[in-house]
Amino acid sequence: MRLPLESVPNFSEGRDRATLDALAGALSARARLLDVHADADHNRSVFTLVADEDDLVEALVAGIACARERIDLRRHEGAHPRVGAADVVPVVPLRPGDMERAKRAALALAERVGGELDLPVFVYGELAPGRGPAFFRAEGLEGLRRRVESGELAPEFGPARIEDRSGAVLVGARRPLIAFNVNLRGELEAAREIAAAVRERDGGFPGVRALGLELPRAGLVQVSMNVEDWEAAALHDLLAAIEREASARGAKVVGSELVGLMPGGAAAAAAGAALRIDGFDASRVLELRLLEPDAADLE
Repeated sequence: MRLPLESVPNFSEGRDRATLDALAGALSARARLLDVHADADHNRSVFTLVADEDDLVEALVAGIACARERIDLRRHEGAHPRVGAADVVPVVPLRPGDMERAKRAALALAERVGGELDLPVFVYGELAPGRGPAFFRAEGLEGLRRRVESGELAPEFGPARIEDRSGAVLVGARRPLIAFNVNLRGELEAAREIAAAVRERDGGFPGVRALGLELPRAGLVQVSMNVEDWEAAALHDLLAAIEREASARGAKVVGSELVGLMPGGAAAAAAGAALRIDGFDASRVLELRLLEPDAADLE
């Protein structure tokens, strides 16, 4: 059984409804749009869509063109780091064996965005092992421009210049991840310390990237995470660790949110832990079992 590919483009707009609707229309003309998550404090939106390779590339080119037309980074402000109007555009295989398909689609997308839309494109993930979005966003848009002008970096596709209005596009192929945020009542410094305690690079959970952010509109702070290996870092374990770290700093967890969709196996693991069912995993969920291909269906 041949599955579609997924993409989860992140756009630097989370407030203007007309722009969000225009992006949704552009993306859904050739792909199935499954979810839209917009955050006013982050001023960012995340769209989840699926399609076969050709239709997915067409949909993403249309969405990025819409973002180039409607989003002006010169007037943008928000809590989340960004370097582009169409900031990060990953192509994701729903089955591990389809990574090569995802890489081919991502490269085709990158070439078209650079050539047809005249935007600088940097590749990451499986297209550039060892490099993720944070590698390019570490110093913001101005920092990325300086790195290009100094010769430290060069876009793989498109012009070797970064304009103020639209910035750059980061295109990659990667495994499914979970974007999971935990909101706290407390100080920003506490959120930053908790993020450091749970992220991999500072000795925390494997495959977890985390930032402490302020949410001024909500009056809260946030531990914003990408969980790149949900089997190694279960969400319920992450949440428990954040609660412990928050309590030690006089902060309190007030809720959590999922950005986009999550793999069914991650939800099953969390449900099994909450219900204290020994040995509970995705194989015990009826709908997930029905979606498993028979051996005869494998390519």
